[in-house]
Amino acid sequence: MIKQTELIKEIKNIVSSRLDLSREPEDVEIEDIITRIVFEKSKEFYLDLAEREELIKQVFNAMRRLGVLQPLLDDESITEIMVNGPQHVFIEQNGRISETDIVIENREKLEDMIQMIVAKVNRAVNEATPLVDARLKDGSRVSVILPPIALEGPVLTIRKFPSKPLTVEELIKRGSLTKEGAMLLRTMVEARFNVFICGGTGSGKTTFLNALANFIPSDERIVTIEDSAELQLKSLKNVVRTETRNANTQGKGQVTIRDLIKMSLRVRPDRIIVGEVRGPEALDMLQAMNTGHDGSLSTGHGNSAEDMLRRLETMVLMGASLPLEAIRQQIASALDVMIHLGRLRDKSRRVLEITEVVGYKNGSIELNPLFIFREERETSEGEIIGRLHRTRNSLINTQKFRMAGLQDMAKGCEDGKQNEVY
Repeated sequence: MIKQTELIKEIKNIVSSRLDLSREPEDVEIEDIITRIVFEKSKEFYLDLAEREELIKQVFNAMRRLGVLQPLLDDESITEIMVNGPQHVFIEQNGRISETDIVIENREKLEDMIQMIVAKVNRAVNEATPLVDARLKDGSRVSVILPPIALEGPVLTIRKFPSKPLTVEELIKRGSLTKEGAMLLRTMVEARFNVFICGGTGSGKTTFLNALANFIPSDERIVTIEDSAELQLKSLKNVVRTETRNANTQGKGQVTIRDLIKMSLRVRPDRIIVGEVRGPEALDMLQAMNTGHDGSLSTGHGNSAEDMLRRLETMVLMGASLPLEAIRQQIASALDVMIHLGRLRDKSRRVLEITEVVGYKNGSIELNPLFIFREERETSEGEIIGRLHRTRNSLINTQKFRMAGLQDMAKGCEDGKQNEVY
């Protein structure tokens, strides 16, 4: 009997010969043609109903989706797909990485998948430009490295995001955050505190940013700025979503995060959300926060709140030659609160620290820790038991609470009784 891969290839060729190539065929049209051809082939190879349905799915995935990788994309329990050449496909599931038994037919097939992905988002990747970031239709983030940069064949990494973004309530249920901490953050977002979220790769920065953004009042106008659009602000209506663009093959047409931040100031935003800062755009973000766009949010890679502040200093220096004192004053004036996220050894994602940025004094930025995560014990199964504990420090800067009409919250903070308020 003919091999499954050969049968799929044969059906694909027949489908292609029957398509009207003068226009872009719809998915429904292609699936209908595949179904008819598979029905014809089932008589020849005695395929039962289940085999026919599986064959239809495989051919359609091979033609319009990502072939053998599509089932991994469809599985909502899988959060990351890592393809290290055609022979090695890894997944992250429930926070743990494991290798699958999936093998892509050959290197050319993997490259075809990659080209299909980047073409749909108007990106190009080849030997001349072997690195690219893109996203799938469902919002999943894609990173590609091609040879000669990748030595063992094309590398494809897909970071998946849930179709329904996590809410703060769900983060509390998972133990990532306490109810007390969530209530404080909610009032801070409503009172237009500038919030910066930091953490390592995979610590949940984008997920947490998305959850916090849903506390923004629905009557405000938001501009989101991202390298690859990932945020899902379902509760907000007046949202302008923007995304960077790489230069074309002639080296023209590039649109950077710096460009988008400058543009955003001209479209009347109440708040600006920058998905992640990692370079000189940090200066533009800080300036936006300091020029009437209170309540803005952003994220960055850092090992702690203090480390993130030092990284921000370095990023600003990449964009402008300013005295270090002026940079620190700018940071201290722009940011109100920093949230540090981490991934513990049991793979759970937790809020490790919520810290107030008090101001600039004696050559340094003063921080006031409000919540700190404390590990209590580890179970025999390796699960970390711990929680976010409130420190004895009171919130110092309460002016934004008063401006937002939250007089009780401001007074509670000043009296050291904010716990009774939220």
